[in-house]
Amino acid sequence: MRAQLVGERIIAPMPVETSDLAVLIQRGGIVMIPLLVLSIISLSLIVERTWFWTMLHGPGRPRQLGRLNAAFRAGDPVQIKRALLPPRSVYGQIANQLLQHGASDAVAIEAVETQRPRIDRFMATLSTIITAAPLLGILGTVIGIIQSFNLLGVQDTLTDPRAVSTGIAEALLTTAMGLVVAIFTLFPYMVFRAHTERAIGRMESLIAAAQQGVGVAPTAGRPAAQTAAVTTEAMTAKRTAVSGRIG
Repeated sequence: MRAQLVGERIIAPMPVETSDLAVLIQRGGIVMIPLLVLSIISLSLIVERTWFWTMLHGPGRPRQLGRLNAAFRAGDPVQIKRALLPPRSVYGQIANQLLQHGASDAVAIEAVETQRPRIDRFMATLSTIITAAPLLGILGTVIGIIQSFNLLGVQDTLTDPRAVSTGIAEALLTTAMGLVVAIFTLFPYMVFRAHTERAIGRMESLIAAAQQGVGVAPTAGRPAAQTAAVTTEAMTAKRTAVSGRIG
């Protein structure tokens, strides 16, 4: 590239630097390796969870779930079978269990507990990445500063300031990388958490509709209406426990 003459000044072109992964690790130090691993894991889990929630809560799913709730409230097995969601979905699995085994407390709680691992999948891992990435960045910062101070302590006269700037650059790169990984993971995590809350609420409505229409087997002499109320309270407690555990 040639220099350009503008007026009386000569403007030289900016040099183009090509930095690849090896150069980034070399400049950031050993802490960059686990940060890069965390970023790859985070990206993979975000893609998987995005696909899962898109399939579960995609366009048209709320309307289908509303038809299924209406069929359960009507208590007509034929309408319920017609309105059933795909059998592999979370709501489809719960609806099948309620239809086959009734809508008692035990069946409802077992159905939710069976599907809850699919809803909470990888949430703990994403939360750990959000916490661990900035900590690793701080660790890299400390290591870089220690290297700079060690260099200053060994040499009586600093002849090359670039030697100290290497440790400072390592500190800044790891801090920035840790924050980038944490922020990149945080926003999808909050979206997935909102989907989890929505899924639990929809499961509660599905169970309540099944108890209203199909009927609830009385438990220990308790009437069906009272049993349904207790089951709803139990589901609310489960919802609170899930929110606290993944928060």
